[in-house]
Amino acid sequence: MERFGDSYVKLRLEVANRHDHVPGQHYVVRLRAPDGYTAQRSYSVASDPADPLIELMVECLPRGEVSSFLHEVAEVGDELEVRGPIGRWFVWGGTVPSICVAGGSGVVPFVSMMRYARRMGTESALTVVASAQTRVRLPYVEDLEEFGALIALTRENHVDGTGAERVAAHIYPDELAGLSNGVERAYVCGSAGFVSFVGRSLGEAGVRSDVVRVEQFGPTG
Repeated sequence: MERFGDSYVKLRLEVANRHDHVPGQHYVVRLRAPDGYTAQRSYSVASDPADPLIELMVECLPRGEVSSFLHEVAEVGDELEVRGPIGRWFVWGGTVPSICVAGGSGVVPFVSMMRYARRMGTESALTVVASAQTRVRLPYVEDLEEFGALIALTRENHVDGTGAERVAAHIYPDELAGLSNGVERAYVCGSAGFVSFVGRSLGEAGVRSDVVRVEQFGPTG
């Protein structure tokens, strides 16, 4: 378990008798109160399927029932009730040329895809774009930089591994157009407004709507 300020908490879970996940799948974490009340939330897996532990990155949201508990109360060694892996729609098998576009914590399933691609030697099949307000608000930013992802920060400039500086701004449609040539699938993960904007931009870039897969999340936790 590792906490990142007030923003995120990373969980590394040992799950008994688990089935290997496919990059893009998620787990449900369920909490049970002594009076029988339950609360549950879904969290994407960040780890490579070959990792012996399941890694989840949880964004800590104000008044979030599950995320607040995991960030403020849970300790190393605690037992959690989890169910998964879940989902077949938003998965990547490692070979289909794809672009992944994430807003904030939406990068988590793409980190699993990146790690899998690196192990399988298929990094060239995966293009990743990630957006956040600032560098510290973007989970796995160092992994993204190492993979060569395009990082678009909206409140501060970003310098990539080549020394090139990108001025603070949202993702430009022409950036997506240049990176989406030849892709056979597009994955978009983020807030409602973010996925709507990216979906329109991908369409303008010539990416067919039937190859776009979307995971949208809201302000619950």
